[in-house]
Amino acid sequence: MRAWKERVAAFFFPTESDAWLAILRIGLALQIILYVLSLRNDWHYLLAGGAEALASRDLSEKILSLESPLIPRLGWLVALGSRFGLPEATILTITWTCLLLAGLGLLIGLFSRFSAIVAWFIHLGAAKSGGVLSYGVDNFMTIGLFYLMLSPLPDQYSLDQRWRKLRPKDGQLLGFFQRVLQLHLSVIYFFGGLTKCLGSGWWDGTNIWRALIRPPSHIVAPELLLHWKALLPIAGISICLLETGYPFFIWHKRTRKIWLACICAMHVAIGLTMGMYLFAFIMIVLNIAAFGPELGLAPSEKLVRATLS
Repeated sequence: MRAWKERVAAFFFPTESDAWLAILRIGLALQIILYVLSLRNDWHYLLAGGAEALASRDLSEKILSLESPLIPRLGWLVALGSRFGLPEATILTITWTCLLLAGLGLLIGLFSRFSAIVAWFIHLGAAKSGGVLSYGVDNFMTIGLFYLMLSPLPDQYSLDQRWRKLRPKDGQLLGFFQRVLQLHLSVIYFFGGLTKCLGSGWWDGTNIWRALIRPPSHIVAPELLLHWKALLPIAGISICLLETGYPFFIWHKRTRKIWLACICAMHVAIGLTMGMYLFAFIMIVLNIAAFGPELGLAPSEKLVRATLS
């Protein structure tokens, strides 16, 4: 019994460095900056209330209130700003700017935890207030930011650490948060792959065909898809096997490198063929943060020093 408890403790609380946390922080910072800049011209149009918006934020937030009144939303900030006489457009501009500044703060590691909390709150509020306009990338950004703001920041590569000269973080606590992220990804990929396996569309390639020809993801010419249509079932089956096998092969050191490389290659292909660049990037960041440091994929100390000096 005692040996069993020790094994469980060793699994959930391994001693790890904060290299994975640095990858997660920098990766999410780049993701936030790219996300904010991509929406700079449409932020008001997508998130405004009333008839001037593409999909009224007021309607989305009313539906959201039926799920839970505690889920963050931009309506809270708009209501707060109205108490000080600030119009909705000004509040939306401020939230966009704050999200960009939070991303920049995370990138250099300045006020890391505060920046992570601000980024998580504003992004989650925007994603939930956007309602039907949000998709997978928003969910995974929320997951990543949630883990980041709870993790033992700052990491050794951050400006906070070099400025404040803090004591190194507990290696077991760092290992615990990395382990939870690893388990979370394993569950996501396994059940995502299992769901794909239960349908025929992934085995015969029809789901890939539909995904590649459906606007706005129709980047690859239909003529080219028809020419290589024999590869669609192979691609569909490969995706099913990669995702379903993720929790079985990513944990073993002998197969971790090849499985991580294949998963990242799969997301690169999704980004290039469907235009889902931000989705591809966030998935690669989460995977490398979770399993990359043990393969030597960690920030360069010399590069970080040169950047922060």
